[in-house]
Amino acid sequence: MSKPEPVVDDLYKLRHSMAHVLAQAVLKLWPDTQITIGPPIDYGCYYDFKFTTPISDENFKDIEKEMRKIINQGQTFEVDTLSIADAIAYWKEKNQKFKVELIEDLAKTGTTEVTHYRNVDAKGETTFTDLCRGGHVENLKDLPADGFKIMSLAGAYWRGDEKKDQLTRLYVAVFPSKEELKDYLTMLEEAKRRDHRKIGKEMDLFTFSDLVGPGLPLWTPRGTLLRNLLDGFVWELRSAKGYEKVSIPHITKKELYETSGHWAKFSDELFRITTREGHEFAMKPMNCPHHTQIFACQSRSYRSMPQRYAETTTCYRDEQTGELHGLSRVRAFAQDDAHVFCRQNQVKDEILKIWEIIDTFYATVGFKNLKVRLSLHDPDAFDKYLGTPEMWKQAEQNLRDLATDRKADFYEAPGEAAFYGPKVDFITRDSIGREWQVATVQLDINMPERFDLFCINEAGEKERIVMIHAAIMGSLERFLSIYIEHCAGLFPLWLAPTQVAVVPVAEPHEDYAKKIESELKEKGIRTLYLDPSDSLGKRVREGEKQKIPYILVIGDKEVTDSSLAVRNVHSKNQVTVSASEFMHAVETDVRNRALMESIG
Repeated sequence: MSKPEPVVDDLYKLRHSMAHVLAQAVLKLWPDTQITIGPPIDYGCYYDFKFTTPISDENFKDIEKEMRKIINQGQTFEVDTLSIADAIAYWKEKNQKFKVELIEDLAKTGTTEVTHYRNVDAKGETTFTDLCRGGHVENLKDLPADGFKIMSLAGAYWRGDEKKDQLTRLYVAVFPSKEELKDYLTMLEEAKRRDHRKIGKEMDLFTFSDLVGPGLPLWTPRGTLLRNLLDGFVWELRSAKGYEKVSIPHITKKELYETSGHWAKFSDELFRITTREGHEFAMKPMNCPHHTQIFACQSRSYRSMPQRYAETTTCYRDEQTGELHGLSRVRAFAQDDAHVFCRQNQVKDEILKIWEIIDTFYATVGFKNLKVRLSLHDPDAFDKYLGTPEMWKQAEQNLRDLATDRKADFYEAPGEAAFYGPKVDFITRDSIGREWQVATVQLDINMPERFDLFCINEAGEKERIVMIHAAIMGSLERFLSIYIEHCAGLFPLWLAPTQVAVVPVAEPHEDYAKKIESELKEKGIRTLYLDPSDSLGKRVREGEKQKIPYILVIGDKEVTDSSLAVRNVHSKNQVTVSASEFMHAVETDVRNRALMESIG
């Protein structure tokens, strides 16, 4: 008896089926290979293998050729439902230990049957079998023979455990057509050009040191300026909504996170410290438990509610070395964190205030039309969450009503909630089409219970309060990895580490050029003077390399007319304007946080 396939979309089926084709091709070429798992991912699929002899990217063409051969045979999928015992026996006979381990683990959860999907050729012969829950195309000829490409291989540990077998992971890009694959590959080339690690080094924004350690970024003066300007803007928006700054230490006793529930859920990700007296502390991986103790330090009347705390501070998580990537995955990251402690009847207004901050911030920095994901709990795995089903149902309905009232472009995502409460996650698309989750608002009904947080209401009784977590950029490191690539380093004028470069053509033009430099600096404009010791072309190229928004070239005409030849590095246009007009435009653009420079 077969089980119905799960309901999945066509692209999932396409990519899931291609993972089977990949595994079949690998086994055809290297029959002694151990196979593991091969899930779809956002651009295709991957499959993890244990090869008896190493392979390299030189083998990709052979694998792709075999995959196309399999696709063109028009194989179909057939499903068999096996008992746990029969399935284990099948894979033991095939000498596939990883499949045996997967089935044995399923049996421990109470599963009594599993499904195998077989690829069957035109003669009715089985060419490949995999342990699988389903979700495939009807016929492999439905797969695009020219819509896939093996992208890379990487090392991976079995089940993500570095103590287990080292595997080889093959990544495949899979799209419905050759044209869509081509568009994706073009986007990847553009992404390489925009790689924040490359641009960050070229623009001298941040660095990493082997002596400091992987995943621990060091910010240069230019990068620190960029961070502070963005964080200052967030604080300006928060301050207008009544937030107050707080400050907390970077370590805490184990007991704080035991009470919050973080120790049980995330103890493996914590940097732990044992004192000389034997006390156990941790470097803080998040700030919310600390902020509860500021709220709880005194009795709160309903008249003093809500309490709004904000702080940008560094957190620490013990990420695996192999998962670190530039600024997007680090071990030390600063969060622009805020927590609102409020009454239940204040939740809607408080979340709307945060929503307004998010909309203003992202429109100003150049991300528009944010989508909203309501991240809800998984009702089939409630043991992953704190609280009761009733508490979750009410909290999730509150967020659903808010998104509806706001007329937001939202969708629901069961299973994406934090363990302590549902979230409103904001999704943006960057300039080359990639989607990123950025800001988040989390409604927490559990931490107030665990820390016994309350206010004294109108009747003089204790009233349980609600906690709202609000991150605008979230991790500044991760946000800047996204933003650097979105802008390709060409930041708006107000954010550019250097805003104007002054370039005199030759020595006779230096007096006027230095006067312009001085006036710009007096107005607070970040200015770089490039003297005539190098050629004009080299200095202009240097300004462009540093992605300085305006390059002012000053020669005979400009000195005579008190004008400026202004090169706009964003638009590549060059115009001549009076010095006074340029000064006014620059001041206005910076003050208004304009996205594009108004000169040129």
